Amino acid sequence: MTLRSQYNTAIAKTSPFSLSLEITSARGANLYGIDEKKYLDFISGIGVSNLGHHHPDIIQAIHDQADLFLHTMVYGEHIQAPQVLLADLLTSQLPPSLNQVYFHSSGTEAIEAAMKLARKLSGRPTLISCTNAYHGSTYGAMSLMSDETKTNPYGPLVPEIEHIVFNDISSLDVLNDQVAAVILEVVQAEAGIYVPTAEFLKALRSSCDTYGILLIIDEIQSAMGRTGSLFAFSSYDLVPDVLVLGKSFGGGLPLSAVIADYEKMRSLAEDPPLTHMTTFGGHPLSCAAGLASLKILLASDIIHQSRLKAERFIEKINHPLIKELRPTGGLWMAIDFQDAELVQKLIPLAQEGGLLIDWFLFNDSSIRIAPPLTITDMELDEAADILINALDMLAVNHSVPFV
Repeated sequence: MTLRSQYNTAIAKTSPFSLSLEITSARGANLYGIDEKKYLDFISGIGVSNLGHHHPDIIQAIHDQADLFLHTMVYGEHIQAPQVLLADLLTSQLPPSLNQVYFHSSGTEAIEAAMKLARKLSGRPTLISCTNAYHGSTYGAMSLMSDETKTNPYGPLVPEIEHIVFNDISSLDVLNDQVAAVILEVVQAEAGIYVPTAEFLKALRSSCDTYGILLIIDEIQSAMGRTGSLFAFSSYDLVPDVLVLGKSFGGGLPLSAVIADYEKMRSLAEDPPLTHMTTFGGHPLSCAAGLASLKILLASDIIHQSRLKAERFIEKINHPLIKELRPTGGLWMAIDFQDAELVQKLIPLAQEGGLLIDWFLFNDSSIRIAPPLTITDMELDEAADILINALDMLAVNHSVPFV
């Protein structure tokens, strides 16, 4: 029995159309299949591998920690150097009010914690998110979704969830003194990469301050240099009350965090205690990898170079089939086409040429561009050529006309 056949029978799927690539190794911006074929990775595990695959410093940090100890106790009970050092370095890069960290294992788990924190602190029932936002797929996080085609099969979900429209100041009229928190992606990710206006963020911050509403910023996908800054919110005149991190934060291992001030965070430990716990949150291996990753970003010019690389890639992506390109300032953008059918044909065609791309959860007419920040100029150029060649083939054979 082949590994592929075992995969088809033993592994539960998330969709009927998985990429189904059998990966044997990964280095830098490249994945390698069983036939040693190289694939340029422009997905990065959905924004996880910001520093590429098999970064030597991260691998060494994992090895060093594995030689000491793995899991010793549920989160928060033992003093462990990887957790403490990572929390200290992380908070040194944040506004003073974001000074205490609660580690979890995944972004959606951290969102759940932030939701619980908001309701406990405020005593208010209502939580607000944006239409087309994605904060995770566990019960509470899924309840924040506006897409009822995805949520209805799992209902009834967590009650008292309302929605505003991203970048629509008029939709903020629903904010009032019954709202516990607004949960916002600074960059809407699975909607297809939409950046905020400064006016919207200013109005939102003002409304939250007026009504005593916590502003929870979800940077699960946008942090760690993905938008050309260490944190996307730092590009705006905005300080969140609560910050949520995940994905690339762990340097390739499962790690997430909720960050707020001490007074807010201590409520998770008191009145009553032991009501928010995680067994594997802040795992020593994950924190060691996350610490190594953050040190690399801070000690190098990788983030600055990623902005230049993004500009280089954008200059090379010019094709009549492209409807719109939505940048973020870093190596994270969306390329929009006129329909989903074209995207469904483009993805396997690009994969055949050695380039891995995918679409978004709430936008199937756009493709995600998210290579490792460490990708070389030569690899960027190669990827651009593969993508343009695939589009040329579609322009000849696809029924969709030029736009």
